[in-house]
Amino acid sequence: MKVIHLISGGDSGGAKTHVLSLLKHLNRSITAQLICFRDGPFAEEARSLGIPTQIMNGNNVSHVCRQLSQHIQAEGFQVIHCHGSRANMIGALLRRRLQVPVVTTVHSDYKLDYLGRPLSRLTFGNINSWALRKLDYRIGVSDAMVDLLISRGFPADRFYTIYNGIDFTPTRVDEDRLEYLRSLGADVDEHSVVAGIAARLNPVKDMSTLIRGYAAAYRQCPNLRLVIAGDGEERQMLGKLAEELQVPVCFAGWISGGMDRFYHALDINCLTSLSETFPYALTEGARWKLATVATAVGGIPYLIDQDVNGFLFTPGDHEALGRALATLARDEQLRRDMGRRLYEKASTHFSIQNTVDTQLHIYEEVLRRYHRPKQKRDGAVICGAYGRGNAGDDAILEAILREMREIDPDMPITVLSKNPRDTRLTYRVQAVHRSNLFAWPRIMGRSKLYINGGGSLIQDVTSRRSLWYYLNNIATAKRRGCEVQMYGCGIGPILRENHKKLAADILNRYVDVITLREPDSLQELRAIGVSGPKILLTADPALTLPKADDDVVDSTMLKAGIPPHGRYICFALRHWKGFDARAACFGEAAEYAYRTYGLTPVFVSVEKHSDPSAAALAARDLKVPRYFLPDAGGAGSIIGVLSRMEVVVSMRLHALIFAAGQGVPLVGVVYDPKVSAFLRYIGQELFVDLERLSTDDLKAMIDRAVKLGENPDAQRQAVEKLREMESGNLREARELLNRTAEN
Repeated sequence: MKVIHLISGGDSGGAKTHVLSLLKHLNRSITAQLICFRDGPFAEEARSLGIPTQIMNGNNVSHVCRQLSQHIQAEGFQVIHCHGSRANMIGALLRRRLQVPVVTTVHSDYKLDYLGRPLSRLTFGNINSWALRKLDYRIGVSDAMVDLLISRGFPADRFYTIYNGIDFTPTRVDEDRLEYLRSLGADVDEHSVVAGIAARLNPVKDMSTLIRGYAAAYRQCPNLRLVIAGDGEERQMLGKLAEELQVPVCFAGWISGGMDRFYHALDINCLTSLSETFPYALTEGARWKLATVATAVGGIPYLIDQDVNGFLFTPGDHEALGRALATLARDEQLRRDMGRRLYEKASTHFSIQNTVDTQLHIYEEVLRRYHRPKQKRDGAVICGAYGRGNAGDDAILEAILREMREIDPDMPITVLSKNPRDTRLTYRVQAVHRSNLFAWPRIMGRSKLYINGGGSLIQDVTSRRSLWYYLNNIATAKRRGCEVQMYGCGIGPILRENHKKLAADILNRYVDVITLREPDSLQELRAIGVSGPKILLTADPALTLPKADDDVVDSTMLKAGIPPHGRYICFALRHWKGFDARAACFGEAAEYAYRTYGLTPVFVSVEKHSDPSAAALAARDLKVPRYFLPDAGGAGSIIGVLSRMEVVVSMRLHALIFAAGQGVPLVGVVYDPKVSAFLRYIGQELFVDLERLSTDDLKAMIDRAVKLGENPDAQRQAVEKLREMESGNLREARELLNRTAEN
């Protein structure tokens, strides 16, 4: 593979480190040539690292483009990779001349690149903004950067994420840390706890917040010291601020001879930036196992798990920073533990080899997608109850997307969602609003497969309009030429006779395959007279989802104030007709579980908008400790949290599905037949109807669930069997896509 990298040649900081480190290691596997548009220290360092480097300078953009075009064609480069505004502009112009994919790495927020320089922002900033939208693919240096650009309207399915990686090979510094710090001008002794930062002194780094936070901590911990490595336009202002606050701050200037000596001398690593992608300063500190305090911006939260391997705070909140610094200054063991955990995560996930492997994978996928044969019809449309803040419904979407990418990793996918922006950000797919009637025919007319995506969509209990909506969608998709699959779904209840006839007519005429998540839905289909499509009993797609990593689960729980490794019973409740009259039963059962078995109740919200109020009502009169998790995030983190429970009591179907997959004993409270249908499907009999619920019922079922927890093998085996059956959803989708290709 041959890739040509374009860069201005005047770059510094993280972008420079990323490009040089990446190309140095890429050239061990592929040919990665660097083109700089000016000579100087950047190009000199690239040459010293053995990177093939060429200068194409001059202000005549047309001449540079011709020169580059000839060079790319003559040498047979397969990908053009741009870095920075000038390179993006050249890349956008080359894209019109050459049949070669053009990729850019976005190292920073282009709207902040020229902060404080209005003329440059007006010219170079606007040119870069135009060029970024003209390129084929974009790589964000952190998921947060990708999210930012998608939120600004860039196509969600044309992005990749890469993280700055470093070499975690152990290094050794023999120099005495106190002597080194004193050589920088720091007033330290053997009792000093030293916090430090390495960054440019400009507004984006927000050093004034650092000094104010340090001042707040210093008043509590006078042995705390702050060393700032770097220089910039705010140096004088920051010095005056330190004098006003009467705190000892060492301004060390730029550090020469590498940063190992600097990080080796610190106890705490700090970062106070208003905006970041994924800063090297944190992984450099992690390599030295430094306890870390940083703003929760950019990709930083992907490295730092709150209260697990570091502390995060909101930009500008110097009080929160001060509390974190004081906590670390007082507790040497905490510093050691957090530093060790940070090193373990960083060295596993953010090494230079991970970065190189990710970049190579991106090139392979870009080439594969770029040369994908053009087809009149391609990909899938997925429609369901998505974008409503319900973790169960969104888990179905996540599982279906995983399975579609297993069929074809480059498959174009469009999701009909109530919140297209959130869907694009979360799943990196194209999405349109479910009510955009003008978009439906266009999208369906160019897609191969329409998926009516999981859940109990064909029912009229919650809404008649939703039944009409999904049936109309199915009919429209078939008329527009799609193969139609109802995917791992539930059916019913359908109560009205006219709705039964309508549903049977639409499903018989317009659906090719129906895969069902439990036997009760099969009975419902037969009862209303559906026999036209191929019907197969499978399972809910959400059963296939894995739990998040342990450090993510720990952080999710700690953010809600929940110790990660306690003994817990979960309650996943929802408002439904009759719930208010039964809410006290849940509270009394929670108190019983705590006093009898030592299980602290945790009220988990699956639907983050309405479930918290149900939890609050149930826990209103509790006199024992309890916790609330109003928003656990995505399916992976919810599954991880539920895996920490000893019993799960749930009205929510997907809380039961998630917990069942982790072998956790279940108690179901049935507000809808789908809940009891699933529990019977896995051989679980601990459930009761909401309208007949009593405190004694719950207590008795909790007793039995606790005993089941001593031997969870039977439930695990049942769930494993369902996971095997779930593969039928994927198999049928693949056959429909192949059928379309053959036709």
